[in-house]
Amino acid sequence: MTRVAVNGVTGQMGGAVIEAATDSEVVVGFATSETDAVEGVPVVDPADAATALREYDVDVVVDFAVPEGALTVAEACAETGVPMVVGTTGFDEDGLARLQDASEVIPLLKATNFSQGIQVLQRLVSEAVDTLEDYDLELMETHHNRKVDAPSGTATSILDVIQEERDVEPVYGREGHAPREADEIGVFARRAGDVRGEHELVLAGNDEVLSLSHRAEDRGVFAAGALDAAAWLVGRDAGWYAFGDVVDA
Repeated sequence: MTRVAVNGVTGQMGGAVIEAATDSEVVVGFATSETDAVEGVPVVDPADAATALREYDVDVVVDFAVPEGALTVAEACAETGVPMVVGTTGFDEDGLARLQDASEVIPLLKATNFSQGIQVLQRLVSEAVDTLEDYDLELMETHHNRKVDAPSGTATSILDVIQEERDVEPVYGREGHAPREADEIGVFARRAGDVRGEHELVLAGNDEVLSLSHRAEDRGVFAAGALDAAAWLVGRDAGWYAFGDVVDA
């Protein structure tokens, strides 16, 4: 069985990874917490990650944390040669550059979403935006009320796909006198309740509306996808990988 370490083990996604790990063994977790263990998994401070990776003979790290914690563990992985699956979002340019540096020495897979459905959605978005080139575009996402980054990493990835096909400028919400420009895309983020994740792209024109959407019913879909990515990543050459590589395989 693949020996997995979970960064952000005390969070909701960390717990979901432990629950979903039926074909892997979670041997250690990382978190800045007073908690000694989660579901029997020992918890270690990320500052001591390099030592723990060696001590627990970890095959791969699955990360759902915050950017600074993810970067601390990524550097420990680079030091110890342990592959890493990064699910944390909200990195700035410097943070992404540090992850890229780590991928020079270890296999590192970064994804904003580990749902196979989202992978298919992104491909449909690319085709639709390219084909309906004169249609107006609006992008919306909804998540639980504890999510701190906006728009979501998945919405940002969908926006990247759109901008590969069309030169549009994102407008993050509207207020007051705000006439729509031809080259803009509205981007809206909603935070409410315990919504796992909803994303929708609306394309409107020619007296019709096309809506492409995805809704996650349970966090387990993301945890299972991350664990699939982790198992796939072990043994790969150093480099930067995407979840689409796993789905295609």
